[in-house]
Order: sequence, then structure tokens, then C-alpha cells
Amino acid sequence: MTTLAAAVAARLPTRLVGATARALYPRLEPELARLADYCPAGGTAIDLGGWYGPWSRRLADRCARVVTVEPVPHLAAHLRTALPGNVRVVQAAASDREGTAPLWLPDGDDGDRGLSSLTRGGVHAHSVEVPTVTVDSLGVRDTVFIKIDTDGGELPALRGARAVLDRRHPALLIELETRIRPIAPVIDLLAEDHGYTGWILLPTGWRPLAGFDLPAHQRRTEHLVHRGMLRRTLAPGRERYINSVLFLPEGRAPAAPPRLP
Repeated sequence: MTTLAAAVAARLPTRLVGATARALYPRLEPELARLADYCPAGGTAIDLGGWYGPWSRRLADRCARVVTVEPVPHLAAHLRTALPGNVRVVQAAASDREGTAPLWLPDGDDGDRGLSSLTRGGVHAHSVEVPTVTVDSLGVRDTVFIKIDTDGGELPALRGARAVLDRRHPALLIELETRIRPIAPVIDLLAEDHGYTGWILLPTGWRPLAGFDLPAHQRRTEHLVHRGMLRRTLAPGRERYINSVLFLPEGRAPAAPPRLP
């Protein structure tokens, strides 16, 4: 379902839409406003699924360097002109192999809605061929943080980051939605193969994922997703739809100093 705001945004200049998204997003995702809780200053952050750059822009202020991976060609081109000089934009989709793959998009959408994915879902109607890269192939040696927003492509993206996860143990912020794909495989992979534990941000602060039923919460609050970004940020209700999960190496908690690699 396309919201009115999304329909209007499709007719506005990309520069204006991008600036609006970057300004509003910390209200939609409070995790972004609390980068200092889990993202060490300095080093390199990787943003998988850059969209209009709300995460990349904030990360550029905190980290020495940012690598933004965005598969939609016109969005990648926009990011190259809109983001600071310490951001490198890679026009590709994050996966577990290098090559090309179909990127699936909703009907009437060229990627502006932020719903593109290498995994075809019920919302997708057409595809375009895009390059694919792995995190391990990006050549980053000092990764401190990775944000993953790939609409169902989380497992391939993580498998393509195996060396970085094992060598650097960066903090991870991953969008997980049960309405798109089961979330247990991602949680299990990170826990069993890499020693990560999950955290979610509630109004009262960070809480271990293990004590929170995220699938039940998302089923109960899914109706909020269909209100669109403008309505959810400018007229928020008492409850928000939580889909961002912070993963940290075992023994590390949000707002605690990271262990040296």
C-alpha cells in the first residue's frame, strides 16, 4: 500500500526528499539518535541499504569513515552528492557473493520507498539487475559498526560479512521484521556462529532481546507501519513498531565501552 506521503514524495526533487528523510528519521528510529550507546567514535561504519542516507549522515559525524552500500542507481547517485566527503558510496546490494542479482521493487516504485530487496516478497512486482558485493570484499580493516536494512536479505548479508564479524566484532543494528521473514535464523546465526546477543530500545532504555517477544510485539503493532513515515514521526502514538535490533558481542552492553579487538 502506497501512502499519500510516498505518492507526493515521488513527485518532489530527490534532494528535498532526502533532506526531509534525514531530518525526520531519528524520530522514527530513536536508535539512530543514540549512536553513542553502541557505536565507538572513529573507525569505519558500514551502512547496508543507504536509501536517502539518514544513517550514513549521522554516522559520518561520529566515525572517521563510512561505506554506504545502496543498490538503487539513482539513490546511490544522490548519496554521492548529498553525503560528506568521508562517505564512500558503493552502488550494489549486500549479499554472500559478488556478481549480479535481480533487485525486487514494488509496483510503480523505482526504489524511493525503501522496500527494495534481493528476496522477492508479496509487495514486489518487478526487478532490475544490480551488482552484488560482500562486506568482506569492501576492504575495510577497522569496522566498528554495521547497519543492515535489506528487507529480507539479512542472512546473505551476514554470511558475506563472516570475516569482518570474526575479526573485528563490530556492533550491528539490523532491521528484522517477522512480516517479511522469520527472525530466528538471524538471531541463531549471530549467537551460535559469532557470539552476539540482541538488545532492543524501549522507552525505558535498552533491554535484552531474550526477554522480549519481538514477533508478538510486531504482530500487535504492524498496523502502525501502514501509517507512513510522516504520520508516524509528526503524530506519534503511545506505542511504536519496533523492528531494529542491536547485536553486540557477548559480554558487551549498550552504553558500555567496547572491548579492544
